[in-house]
Amino acid sequence: MESFVRIGDRIVLYNLYGTEGGVPAISFGGSPSTRWKRPDAVQALRESGLWVAVPDRPGYGGSTRQPGRTVASVVPDVVALADELGWERFAVTGGSGGGPHALACAALLPDRVTRCAVIGSISPPIVDGPEPTSEEEAEDPRRNRTSWKAVHGDLRPELEETARSIMSAVEAGGPEFPPDPGAEPGPPAREDPAAMARLTATFVTSHDGWEDDLIAFATPWGFELEAIQIPVSLWHGSADDRAGKYADHLAAAIPHAERRYYIGGHIPPTNAYREHLKWLTLS
Repeated sequence: MESFVRIGDRIVLYNLYGTEGGVPAISFGGSPSTRWKRPDAVQALRESGLWVAVPDRPGYGGSTRQPGRTVASVVPDVVALADELGWERFAVTGGSGGGPHALACAALLPDRVTRCAVIGSISPPIVDGPEPTSEEEAEDPRRNRTSWKAVHGDLRPELEETARSIMSAVEAGGPEFPPDPGAEPGPPAREDPAAMARLTATFVTSHDGWEDDLIAFATPWGFELEAIQIPVSLWHGSADDRAGKYADHLAAAIPHAERRYYIGGHIPPTNAYREHLKWLTLS
């Protein structure tokens, strides 16, 4: 179910998934991604007992761009969306680049957000000093070249080249998502119109949102992780070393945060995704 909410002179598009009347939740996609979920995720959401709104952040999927936004800028949009849906209380979740946006809601909306679960979330980067080397980035992903360039350089050419590379691999017969190490690749995305629509929305038409996300991550987030008091779980895969290092920093900063692990990489397998959704329904 697709709809939109108007916020001043902007619109935010969103989709609803799951069971109408279920436990309300708002889910934030990664950077980049859009409100369109893969069939396996849609099925897991239908069986979760949740009623989930997935908004496109400004600059993604048709949502109006908001130049200069911070991570915390998502909060007024979430309030408007929840009010539109009649939700006084709701859970939040976010994967990868969606994680900071979920954490912003946990910190700044304690009277409305019940629980917060993030998967493979980044933590605030370190962007001072010279451009990090690849060795420094491998040791501490908070010192990463993308965040450094978001402050000191021009991200756009690199994003566009990355997008071209991904779409070229897809056009050559690659799957919608790269497989985990040792796993078989999925079917060719080019044979699935819905998969191609998701990829096009993410890697062809959403560069503005992607760039604005990365700038927001590299500048002050607009809230303190230490301020979060509601239940938080930090999920990451056994093969996702980078996310594990980010989670170390998040766990050290967020009071009472739970660490949760699953077997797999950056994108959780279906069984882990179901466990993550179940956690959101707990009272």
